[in-house]
Formats: sequence, structure tokens, C-alpha cells
Amino acid sequence: MYLYLGFALLGGFLLANQNPINADLRKIVGSPFLASGISNLVGSIFLGLITVITTQTLLPSWTFVSGHPAWIWLGGLLGGIFLTSNVLLFPRLGAVQTVILPILGQILMGSLIDHFGWFGALQIPLSALRIVGILITLLGVSIAVILPSLKSKSVTQGATNLFVWRLWAIIVGAMSAAQQAINGRLGVLLENSAQAAFISFFIGFLAIFIVSLFIDKRLPKISDLKGAKIWNGFGGFLGAMFVFATVLSVPQIGAGLTIMMGLIGQIVGSMLVSQFGFWRSGKYRIQISQIVGVLVMLAGIIVIKFL
Repeated sequence: MYLYLGFALLGGFLLANQNPINADLRKIVGSPFLASGISNLVGSIFLGLITVITTQTLLPSWTFVSGHPAWIWLGGLLGGIFLTSNVLLFPRLGAVQTVILPILGQILMGSLIDHFGWFGALQIPLSALRIVGILITLLGVSIAVILPSLKSKSVTQGATNLFVWRLWAIIVGAMSAAQQAINGRLGVLLENSAQAAFISFFIGFLAIFIVSLFIDKRLPKISDLKGAKIWNGFGGFLGAMFVFATVLSVPQIGAGLTIMMGLIGQIVGSMLVSQFGFWRSGKYRIQISQIVGVLVMLAGIIVIKFL
């Protein structure tokens, strides 16, 4: 059990580092969709190689595809939306808020998934204690996000615009929770975690590729990548490792606990990115209110998942 807890924790930490890498790649290629597409392509190649090496097969049979509900393939689409949204959110909200606000959506959706047993997850009723935990988490988000905003003149001047982006961050967080549960179920049905992770990532790549053709009306050129560093390609690898970790962990420790451990990893990773300015993201000193808010959120998560 502890091994899979560690996988989920590491996956969340890697995901927090993916955000600034892809945000920097967006500056280079000039489009969030192209940046997300490149990231998903790298991740798809990595996971595809693992799948072929370990199983000598890449795609499931048509019998498998036709014999299961359509929602089982939505994980990749939701992942593509989540990845592209993070590229858009990071320069507007910063490293910490880009992680903390989706966490709220993940907790709310994760609780609903557990309560109703959606996507084949183990059904865990929403008790009064779990509701208290959600309220504690909401308090933590308010402390970590709203208090720093009140102290910033530049933020309050664009309050309405920021509210929309913050709301979208919560929504895509809910999509991420659904993605993890769906991918976990796909891994169980396929009996192959690597193949499930590859399929999810590849579907996300195809979705982003199609959207990019419609919106950008171009594909990235080699000349577009002249200003890129080697680590600009790490985003896809880190995202692939996150998906792989969740596919491994969900069947072993459940969707709720996988999401919770991933959240802790994301929180720690985002604070380190913000404090030290990793991946050319710029340094932003962590405020006391953010630390307090994160601790309150962690207390809420513990109440939801352990008590």
C-alpha cells in the first residue's frame, strides 16, 4: 500500500513541475495549444515505448473497444483540457494558485465520485465528517488565495477577470479528478497500466492536435524551437509519469486516496517552484497566508480521506 501512496505523491509533485515547463514552452512556440500538443506528443511516445517493450502490443482490440462504454475513453480528452488550461492559468495565477484552485475542484469531484461510485470506483458515502473536511478545505483555499489577493493592488484591479480564471481552474480540477478515476478503471479493464496511460495520453494529443489546427492553423516548425532548452521537452515526460502513477495507484488504494496523495505532492511542488523560480518561471516569495492556507487544506484532506 505504501508503495502506491508514494507513486501517487511523486506523480503530483511531477505534475506541479510540468506547469511552468509547458508555460515556458508556450512563450517559445507562441500558442498554448501547440505547447500542450508537443507536451502530449512527448508523453505519448514515452508511454508508447514502455507499452510496446513490456507487452509487445500498443492498442487494444476492436472487440475490447466496442465492448465497453464510451466514457472509458474520456480520460485522455479531460487530460488534454487540463493540460492546456494549466498552460493558460500559470502566467495569470502563478505557480501556487494554478495548483491550489484545481485542488478544490479535485476534492469536490473526488468526493462525488466516491459517494456515487462513478466510473467504477468503490462507493464511499458522503458522511457528515467528510462534509466538514470539505468545508475546512474551502477555508484553506480562501486563506491561501483570497487573502494574498486583497493585499495586491494589481490583482484587485483585475478582480473580475481573475475570478473567471479562478473558477475555470476549479472546473478543470474536477476534470482532473474524473480523469484519474477513468484512467484507473481503464487500467483495470485492460489489465495493463502502461497501455491505459498511453491510450489516455494519445487521445489527449489527438484532441489538442485537432483544436490547434482549427485555432492556430499551423503546426510547430523546427525554427520555432530555436529558443527551447532540453528541459522544455520534460513536460510531456512528467505528465506521462503522473498519468502512469495514477493508473497504477487507483486500483490499489482507490481513487480518493490517490487524488489526495497527488494533491499533497502538487502543493509541495508548486511551493518549491514558486519559491525558487524553477524552469524560468520567476521567483515569487511564498506568503505566510499561503503556508497557513495550505496547512488548513491538508487538515481538511486528512479529515476527508482518513477520519
